[in-house]
Amino acid sequence: MPSLTSVLTVLSLGLFSLPTLADQTETFRFTAIPDEDESRLVERFSRVADYLSETLEVEVEYVPVKSYGAAVTAFRNDQVQLAWFGGLSGVQARRLVPGSQALAQGVEDAAFESYFIAHSSTGLEAADQLPEEIEGKTFTFGAKTSTSGRLMPEHYLRERFDAAPEELFSRVGFSGDHSRTIALVEAGTYELGAVNFKVWDAALENGDVDTDKVSVIWSTPSYPDYQWTLRGDADEAFGEGFTDRVRQALLEMEDPELLESFPRSGFIPADNSMYAPIETVAESLGLLR
Repeated sequence: MPSLTSVLTVLSLGLFSLPTLADQTETFRFTAIPDEDESRLVERFSRVADYLSETLEVEVEYVPVKSYGAAVTAFRNDQVQLAWFGGLSGVQARRLVPGSQALAQGVEDAAFESYFIAHSSTGLEAADQLPEEIEGKTFTFGAKTSTSGRLMPEHYLRERFDAAPEELFSRVGFSGDHSRTIALVEAGTYELGAVNFKVWDAALENGDVDTDKVSVIWSTPSYPDYQWTLRGDADEAFGEGFTDRVRQALLEMEDPELLESFPRSGFIPADNSMYAPIETVAESLGLLR
């Protein structure tokens, strides 16, 4: 069973080489999109690796990655067999590896939301729809392929204003992750931003947000988002019935400390068809090849 120390020895994608394909039959590896600070994710997901190792009775390692794209690439190349993806990255990965399956989603992921946040200097307050006053201001998304930090916020911006973000705002940026988006808007580097509602709520609960400087002005309609996706050849690599065992292990993850890694209140069954709306929006915005 891997300890935190052993997990930390798994080298990050994009900086060092990953295990070769020949190593994959001995160790079951998973990753997660880097939607928060990497050191925090390594600490949290090391505990998930321990849980999966004990439950599945195989060696399990968490492999940290530097970007959403790196997570998809690792999955495509069989450097990881399981991934905690966002809605869009999951669609991308399953397109690249036919037969791959969405196994489970967080209870909250069936009806996920994005928050639009604003610096206090804008004078904007919470409203039932995006106010016209956001036009001409500066705006940051999260990662370029983030479902909650870019895909769905851009979709609702275009729906509301019939304009691309570059036409709507005076400056558009991509922070890279949700925590960074909050920090940039709070600092006034950008006047507005789009953020995953779970990351915002967790930051608020932990006292990491100065609500005198930044606040939520609008919440999107709900959409499906994060999910666990497993490669379609997992049974071939790890034995018949392995896919069902992984699904069951995920659905039975109940330890509050483990669930805080996501953060989610629990997991429920998922399948690929649930993410058809994400695929449709991504195709309309030209984000799928």
